[in-house]
Amino acid sequence: MEAMTFQQVIESRLLEAFAAAGIELPEGFKAQVVQSADLRFGDYQANSAMALAKRLRMNPSELATQVVEALQVEDLATTEIAGPGFINFRIKPEAWAGKVAELLGDERLGVEKVENPENIVVDFSAPNVAKPMHVGHIRSTIIGDSLSRISRFLGHNVITDNHIGDWGTQFGMVIYGWKNLLDEAALEADPLQELLRLYRGVNALCKEDEAVKDQCREELVKLQSGDQENYAIWEKCVEVSKLGLDKIYDRLEVTFDHWLGESYYNDALAPLVETMEKEGMARESDGALCVFSGGEGDPGNDPFKEKRDGEWSDLPMIIRKRDGGFNYATTDIATVDYRLQEWNADKIWYVVDARQGLHFKQLFDVSKRRGCKAELKHVSFGTILGKDGKPLKTRDGDLPQLEDVLSDAIKQSRIVLEEKSGHLEEEEKEKLAEVIGLGAVKFTELSHHRASDYIFDLEKMVALQGDTAPYLQYSYVRVRSIFRKLEEEVVLDSEGLTITEDGEIHLSRILSRFGEVLPSVLDDLRPNILANYLLDLAKAFHSFFEACPVLKSEGEVRKSRLVLCELTARVLEKGLGLLGINVPERM
Repeated sequence: MEAMTFQQVIESRLLEAFAAAGIELPEGFKAQVVQSADLRFGDYQANSAMALAKRLRMNPSELATQVVEALQVEDLATTEIAGPGFINFRIKPEAWAGKVAELLGDERLGVEKVENPENIVVDFSAPNVAKPMHVGHIRSTIIGDSLSRISRFLGHNVITDNHIGDWGTQFGMVIYGWKNLLDEAALEADPLQELLRLYRGVNALCKEDEAVKDQCREELVKLQSGDQENYAIWEKCVEVSKLGLDKIYDRLEVTFDHWLGESYYNDALAPLVETMEKEGMARESDGALCVFSGGEGDPGNDPFKEKRDGEWSDLPMIIRKRDGGFNYATTDIATVDYRLQEWNADKIWYVVDARQGLHFKQLFDVSKRRGCKAELKHVSFGTILGKDGKPLKTRDGDLPQLEDVLSDAIKQSRIVLEEKSGHLEEEEKEKLAEVIGLGAVKFTELSHHRASDYIFDLEKMVALQGDTAPYLQYSYVRVRSIFRKLEEEVVLDSEGLTITEDGEIHLSRILSRFGEVLPSVLDDLRPNILANYLLDLAKAFHSFFEACPVLKSEGEVRKSRLVLCELTARVLEKGLGLLGINVPERM
């Protein structure tokens, strides 16, 4: 049996106490225990008595007293009834020592695997082919990767899918450019930049000359009709684009189980649309085939309705255009079908910009009406801002390319290293700058609530002080340096651990919460919960280190403090790893 967290133990003992006190609980009642917001009142708090008292028509304080009298927690905590019936729990020093001993022997550091693993599909990153990734792809790529890592560690079966945009109107322009403007040498040297140049060049020509626009449309129709020459060009574009994208993903250490782009579903679209029309799910409107409201519920919550001039009007989802072509709405419906049939998905998470909210509301509504039982979730996120508070752009008004952003972060890290770590060899500085720079970009992303916008400030991101990745990486390095200073080999085991000082107790408290915090990340798919926990851990460690000498202490006290240091390093390394961030051994 896996070790339980203090939260779980107290919840279990509370249920036993209710039974011992003869209090009948409503079906499905949970004796919820939470971490205390204010440590002056203890470590944990339960409001179960208050929640029940109203139903049982009892005084909450009297009910809490009955529960506490029947409660068996003497081995674990002291209790206190506060306010109108809160039960506060203060964990005893010997219980902290027992928990630290338990964590030391636990490879999972107190994190239980879920009882019922689910098949979770995570759809993230999804750049367009024939264009380099830009700064806007940071959020989807990094949030999606961290949620995948965390879900896997918790025991779920995770399937990651990079649903790339490899089929669409841009290919008419790219193919026209390939035939008329291609620079073979440039394509060889930097394929993604050359494809971007073609796209931009042809886009400019289309604005100047309607004939070019018409020719691009013709090239697209030929591609979609299976023209061999155009299909070969398209295949080459996809191939070189994937090579370029892989360079970025390798640098970020992001991997995917599948790269099933829009093109993968082409053959499924016509039969899908035909079926939806036959079943009455879609009907023709102005020459296009559309899905309309299911007519259930409040129109204010209906994604197929919008208010115009005070009246509710239809806002249909087009699944076949007037010209007979399909769009990404059609592809997304087919994609849901595939993920349900082939991967038996219990949950599908779409890590996509908040601006796509309406599309996903409509997609989820259509999928449910078509019998989808899986939980579909739009994991939306805000915008990255420049220091001026506006969406981050280059001087030319374009979105900065992701490769440039990462390179700039690494350069900025190198500047900090020159100031702080001049003693290191050049090669080590180069590697360290990469680890710190990439970690800084990732942590800045993940430490913010995903729904919020944030300002992209490289100097703050790579600083060794503040709520940054380098601060956490430095904390890890500081712990490891303690062990390097040991003059003799020390065997760390769980025998005779003593946790008595305030600094030791608080560090034990934060370490023991790793198993409580990590599962809560998936409640609302918020990696910032883990990021903020790691900051709390680093701060607790530094306070402990200042107040409780490690190397100058002796005997069981010294061993106990070294165990706390070891656990801090392990949890920092594991926690940062789940965010996709590496730790260096020296800085």
